[in-house]
Amino acid sequence: MPKLGTRKLYYLLKVEFQRIGIKIGRDALFDYLRSESILIKPRKNYTKTTDSRHWLRKHPNLMKDVIPVRPEQYFVSDITYIKSRERTHYLSLVTDAFSRKIMGYHLSDDMSAENVVQAMKMANNNRITSEELIHHSDRGLQYCSSLYQTELKRSNVTPSMTDGYDCYQNALAERINGILKGEFLINKCNTGQELKILIQQSIKTYNNERPHLSLKYKTSNFIHNKNPSKIASRDLLNVY
Repeated sequence: MPKLGTRKLYYLLKVEFQRIGIKIGRDALFDYLRSESILIKPRKNYTKTTDSRHWLRKHPNLMKDVIPVRPEQYFVSDITYIKSRERTHYLSLVTDAFSRKIMGYHLSDDMSAENVVQAMKMANNNRITSEELIHHSDRGLQYCSSLYQTELKRSNVTPSMTDGYDCYQNALAERINGILKGEFLINKCNTGQELKILIQQSIKTYNNERPHLSLKYKTSNFIHNKNPSKIASRDLLNVY
């Protein structure tokens, strides 16, 4: 986790600091990292990958003003671009809205529906429940396509989409894109094959080792696999 935030870093290191007798608080750790010029500098970079100007059917927004209360209640999906030295690639992600676990992903050289749907197929295969599920995305051509909608119907998943082009209505999916690109995929790979390996390793680390502030410093896999009745949902609401 080469660009883990300082709050999460302090949480992971606090016990070790105490064990070896280093007395340092969170604010002091911020000051130390700042003095060494190794605080993370956020990147401001945005490229539009959504084209919602098409005639295909758009579905209503079923996530508006909703707070997920269990894993696999809502999946959120998005597409982002990643460059290697070969070319520009496109990463499709499907994330569980409650646990923040990346359930499915697929890297391709274009944004065709045939490629984007592979991430949803992986997410379906990785499910651990059979409860009612809603899939939320933007109104991009790929998600509105008959191919993608057929996959949702086959899996008994209800589609949900943003109201027009409004990235804030799919903010969680956009946030996961930013975490992967800002914290893990920070070096340009030589080839698409190298990038595939890096993405696989990064998502495994993200799901199993990266603590989330919104999950009270728990990992996505921990929350996703924990008995929902034992999760204090009210403690996870601050992110919404």
